[in-house]
Amino acid sequence: MKSARVLTLLGLAGLAACDATLPTTPDAPLASKSLQLTTLAPTSVYAMGLTNPRGLRFGPDGGLYVAEAGTGGTTSTARNCHQVIPPVGPYFGGNTAQISRISPHGVKTVVVSGLPSSINAMGLSSGISDIEFIAHKLYALVDGAGCSHGHLDEPNGIIRIDGPNSWTQIANLSDWYKKNPTAKPEPDDFEPDGTPYSMIKSDGDLYVVEPNHGSFERVQLNGVISRISDISATYGHIVPTTVSQHGGHFFIGNLGTFPVMPGSEQITEVRAGGALFTWATGFTAVLGTAWDAAGNLYVLESTTAPGGPAPFTGDVVRLAPSGDRTIIANGLFLPTSMTMGPDGNLYVSNVGFGPPGPGQGSIVKIQLK
Repeated sequence: MKSARVLTLLGLAGLAACDATLPTTPDAPLASKSLQLTTLAPTSVYAMGLTNPRGLRFGPDGGLYVAEAGTGGTTSTARNCHQVIPPVGPYFGGNTAQISRISPHGVKTVVVSGLPSSINAMGLSSGISDIEFIAHKLYALVDGAGCSHGHLDEPNGIIRIDGPNSWTQIANLSDWYKKNPTAKPEPDDFEPDGTPYSMIKSDGDLYVVEPNHGSFERVQLNGVISRISDISATYGHIVPTTVSQHGGHFFIGNLGTFPVMPGSEQITEVRAGGALFTWATGFTAVLGTAWDAAGNLYVLESTTAPGGPAPFTGDVVRLAPSGDRTIIANGLFLPTSMTMGPDGNLYVSNVGFGPPGPGQGSIVKIQLK
């Protein structure tokens, strides 16, 4: 296989051209009916003034909490450890990431600031990629740290937020990824510290998807980490990005490699023992998934035009239990994450990476109810 390094999205994954043979599943229920563009759901800007917004969750207090990846910094660790190779690397670290709370009236307040962030040689930032609540405690997934990202003493992993400028590391994922390599990493775009991107709670534990190495892990709150699935071993370098749960099973969407080939990505079901099944195909650059009470799966496609990432081509596709597909929102500007609100509406992190710059990110509400 010959590969060529190309543009990296979100600084998170090996977007080298890579061939992967996708296994088929006879009982995959959503081989899929044709995509329909019908009346779009009403959309509105719910919040503004965010910097590279990523994962978002509604908290027990009714507020919407948003991870902001920040803008990196100027610290180099080039003399201290193995770096990410060009054109993606090297990275420069800083502490510009934060988590903000959006009130039901759309007012933004900073919950915690000074979190690890990094910026790569292509000007794309990583920092806090996702957040989750367990027993009223806020946990954050760090993907912009580690020595290869310009942070000598702060690893990628999961932290518990204790206060406005206080947090506690509960799991060191940088160290774990180095000691537990996957079967088929992409050497042309390898991130030594990993780039964990999506996190979900289940039965008191946290489950994390890592796109660059291609893996899915369980993290207990006592810091014990275990691998559920080596996605790379089954699918190769497909860049898994987002995880959701429905009917007792996990479902993982993938970004894929660049250049974008519309319709080439999938939703993978994780079954007992970590077995992987191709559940639905025909998606493009997936960065978010969410379910409603009726069993509809909503899929966030960050960019849908062929080639490189294209602003204003992001959309949300509704996949019904019948297999019918409908675009319910389009024209999004490189969205990066999505959550279902307690009101039954979708909330999307928009302008989630790249230009136009700090403070330009927003949250878009897609009205389903």
